[in-house]
Amino acid sequence: MRTFKLGYAPTRRFVFSAEDAFKYKVLIRQKMESFGLPIEIVDLEGLNKEGLLYDDLYNAEEIIKHFQHQEVDAVFFPHCNFGTEDMVGRVAKAIGKPVLLWGPRDEAPLEDGMRLRDTQCGLFATGKILRRFNVPFTYITNSRVDDPVFERGFRNFVAAANVVKHFRSMRILQIGPRPTSFWTMMCNEGELLERFGIEIYPITLEDIKRASLKAAAKDSPELLEAIQYIKEKLDYTEVGEEAVRKIAALKVAMKNYAIQSNSTAIAIQCWSSLQDAMGIMPCLANAILTDEQIPVTCETDIHGAITSIMVQAASMNTAPTFFADLTIRHPENPNGELLFHCGNFPVSLSVEEKPKLRKHFLFDDHSPGTHEGEIKGGAMTLARFDGDHGEYSIFLGKAKGIEGPYTRGSYVWVEVNDWPLWEEKLVKGPYVHHAVGIHQDVIPVLFEACTYIPGLIADPVDPTVSEIQSWLRGNEWK
Repeated sequence: MRTFKLGYAPTRRFVFSAEDAFKYKVLIRQKMESFGLPIEIVDLEGLNKEGLLYDDLYNAEEIIKHFQHQEVDAVFFPHCNFGTEDMVGRVAKAIGKPVLLWGPRDEAPLEDGMRLRDTQCGLFATGKILRRFNVPFTYITNSRVDDPVFERGFRNFVAAANVVKHFRSMRILQIGPRPTSFWTMMCNEGELLERFGIEIYPITLEDIKRASLKAAAKDSPELLEAIQYIKEKLDYTEVGEEAVRKIAALKVAMKNYAIQSNSTAIAIQCWSSLQDAMGIMPCLANAILTDEQIPVTCETDIHGAITSIMVQAASMNTAPTFFADLTIRHPENPNGELLFHCGNFPVSLSVEEKPKLRKHFLFDDHSPGTHEGEIKGGAMTLARFDGDHGEYSIFLGKAKGIEGPYTRGSYVWVEVNDWPLWEEKLVKGPYVHHAVGIHQDVIPVLFEACTYIPGLIADPVDPTVSEIQSWLRGNEWK
């Protein structure tokens, strides 16, 4: 997808210092650029002589047209003095994208008692007007430009708006129906479209088989690249050359379908009809595509694919996700749990320099195609979008990798703050045994993103709602 675009609409009010407002417009822009985020800033330069939003209805209409033409993904309204709350409300309402509200903290009054900006007072006014306009918004505590709380809040907002951007343009490539006995993978396709605008693009296993055979029949650059990747990154001695080519061809076919259908994630029926039809497991193909920022979920888990896109976007698309079963408790650690799947975790996360490409250890046909081995630990976020009875939420929790016994498949052992609490929440639902992990703390991002997704409730278990809100105000995790 294209670069994230942030509309930059610094605002002032005529009764306070225009010179100081202009000064802070420049300082804030410089500070934003210093953060090094992968964003494009769309400002107001050229729309008026100051590049500021103020009390001018005609100019506000021009700013709306400008942001709409540039297709901004969010709008930032820093109050460089008191600001003009009605114009902010008009622009924010018309654009309909996530809104960030903040202003730099005022200096002491001058010696003669005059004040130059009264920024905080203006923020109170604008917050009320945004509510009048029914515009959801994010607020950063009134603070100085160099205060860490501004950088924290700004980064979190941009990432949250990136989640919203990807969520609103989501299309899932569904390859085959869910496995017959997996009632847990049921989803309401019509409701996802009506409620969230999420589209499902279904194809059959016969479609992907035909596309894979076509891809395998000629040495295209895409196929040769996939084969080379597998041979360089994995020990494939257990499966042989023919299986490598089939797996590479499946990866190419899946990616081509995703691109042609403009899908951002894939959910595939990974067993057992696919093995009967093609003689391979799709696990490694899933792993490679997930590493390429096209996350693939197993067992036709549509809600898992939605989660993957959200979690990936929360990292500003800088880190791969992994799709796991929550399987068994640690044999010794009461707060430990095994995150596992047959062989689909991204190769880039492996702890081994050259992990193994193996045959499936569970099914009777033992088809080749599983990327097996432990992945790295460290701090990570676990999440799950799910719902039933018309109500949707996203489970959020933090974990850290720990030592644990060897097991087959892709896996990592993790420790959480209170596993019995997690277990109770997961069993009572609306969640299932699948979760998406990422080696970043993106919980505050996903929490804030729910502000802009009507009908989706943030459901954090660790940290709590109050702890997240406190962190966003500048405090540290306990």
